[in-house]
Amino acid sequence: MKNRMLRICSLIALGALLVAGTTWAAGTNSVATYAMNATKINGEVYVKASSLTNVLGGTGTFDSKTNTYSYTPNDIPAVIKKVSPAVVAIIGKPNDVGSADPRYALAHGTGVIIRADGWIVTNAHVVEDMSNLVVVTADGKKYDAVRTHHDEASDLALVKIKATKLPIAKMAPTPLKVQVGDTVVAIGTPVSFSLRNTATSGILSGMNRSVSSAYNLLQTDAAINPGNSGGPLVNMKGEVIGINSLKFVEVGVDNLGFSIPADTVQYVTNHFFKYGHVKRASLGLELEESWSALIGIPTSDPLTVKNVTSASAQKLGIKSGDLLYKVAGKQVSAIVELNELLKGYLPGQQVEVMLQSDGDLITRKLTLVEG
Repeated sequence: MKNRMLRICSLIALGALLVAGTTWAAGTNSVATYAMNATKINGEVYVKASSLTNVLGGTGTFDSKTNTYSYTPNDIPAVIKKVSPAVVAIIGKPNDVGSADPRYALAHGTGVIIRADGWIVTNAHVVEDMSNLVVVTADGKKYDAVRTHHDEASDLALVKIKATKLPIAKMAPTPLKVQVGDTVVAIGTPVSFSLRNTATSGILSGMNRSVSSAYNLLQTDAAINPGNSGGPLVNMKGEVIGINSLKFVEVGVDNLGFSIPADTVQYVTNHFFKYGHVKRASLGLELEESWSALIGIPTSDPLTVKNVTSASAQKLGIKSGDLLYKVAGKQVSAIVELNELLKGYLPGQQVEVMLQSDGDLITRKLTLVEG
């Protein structure tokens, strides 16, 4: 079978104190050291118990009779119990059903409730070619739904249902603090709509992966299957660190799944709510990566300008064949690196670029355009 990236929507036919200094396991095969606010009293270092649970999750209780504090870290069942109520299944009719019986030609995926008044984030590819959307929440309630926002570049979309006081999933704070080996849980609707809120677990296998995407992705070995698209990838604090989007499909290859990181999810959804669409900043240049960058070899090779598409770039004399070395003082060798950097800017703002043109290194202030 030819290897390919598979977008994984599914087409179906039917207040105490604790002595500090402990290092806690953050994942199945890794140990992480966490920084917490501390106070030194009579030579002993103390942290607030609330700081411990805020940083690591889990629960703690203080027994005033024995003057002891008991801490219980989150386990996988506790994480699932916390997050699953905010995970929904989405079903609808594909716009192109071919020769299939339209009564049974359906497609489905997963979504995550991010606002209590019915806002749900999912993958763009789940809902872009789907009509008659229906959302089923974890408690079995059914709602008619509409797609309100859609962004192909990030593969993210928003769906709205008429509901209030819904449970919401907590997004991990940014910048995302994760490491390879962290235990993660994926929740979704794999293969069949009757398998709603299926949970699988694994580890975070990799970060900053550039695979068939405009932005970096997280890699996991937690099982994600057709229908898991749009569902959450969750850390052991019960925070959503990513939205599951892709898996690698090839004979002999297992458990190569990819998720859109929480920082990209928040970047896109914040733009949806504020502007109605993603006001994506662009240099106004069509760029090409070097051979090394294309195949994934670490490189410092510049990007090559293939075409100049904005008036602001043309006015600066940038032309086809120029080499782009730095943007905002940061070296860029891959288009995904540039996209990640430009998430911090809006069209109309200026950014400093360093290029090589006709053999000379030049630095210019370039006005960004909407891309």
